[in-house]
Amino acid sequence: MATKPTEVGQVISDVARAEGGTTKGSQSAQMQSELSKQRNFDQVSSNVGSKLDAAPDSITKEDAQAVHRAETRLQGQQPPSGSISSVAQHQAAVNEGATGSTPKGTTTGSSGLNGAPVDPNLQSQLDRQANFEDAASKVGGKLVNEPGNVTKEEADLLHSREQRAFGVTEKGGLASQAQHQVAENEGATSTPSNATSSNPSTQSHMDRQANYEDTAAKVGNKLAKDPENITKEEADLLHSREHRAIGHTEKGGLAAQAQHQVAENTKS
Repeated sequence: MATKPTEVGQVISDVARAEGGTTKGSQSAQMQSELSKQRNFDQVSSNVGSKLDAAPDSITKEDAQAVHRAETRLQGQQPPSGSISSVAQHQAAVNEGATGSTPKGTTTGSSGLNGAPVDPNLQSQLDRQANFEDAASKVGGKLVNEPGNVTKEEADLLHSREQRAFGVTEKGGLASQAQHQVAENEGATSTPSNATSSNPSTQSHMDRQANYEDTAAKVGNKLAKDPENITKEEADLLHSREHRAIGHTEKGGLAAQAQHQVAENTKS
């Protein structure tokens, strides 16, 4: 069933019409991107927050990674201490360590609560996480304020510390963004279209994002200028590419608007 556009989605649609269609880098495209990031974070943080409240011992490393990735994408930088990402990461570390957890406001050192020794595995995990957060804070600040000065050494260090802290590096995460920025700074992204990226994971994510943006621009233009000729095939393709690029489709987003328009067209 087609989803009726939300009020925010309608605003974006109106802006797209005023611009003469959605194009890459346009205001409506940026608004759609920010809306997608916000909704993704809202959904993930709600799920993880519920687990933190109801069953904190069920928080996994994957939960912490998901909310960290969503919050980083939304803010454009490393989430601050005390954020839901930070809380989830600490809880996941505690759960994996099984012992030695400390309450809020307690500093974890060589001994834990009431002087009891901290589980070395937990301490080691917390140290790796702290090292990652330190590097992420510095590199994240440069990505926002002076992206042209992000160096390969900084991106490699962040990648290494993320791998050590979480066991994986996230597609589209801060380390991935830093490596992509370095490639841009070095001119690597201006290579011919048949050239391959040195980072397959980053390239795959970029390809999916580019495919979605290309389809969104075309369908967005038709929604603005020729809505009655939007086809089911176009709406389905946009829906598929949005899901592949972002991991889900947004209620009231461009794909939902296209599907709603198709439904309206079939009534005529």
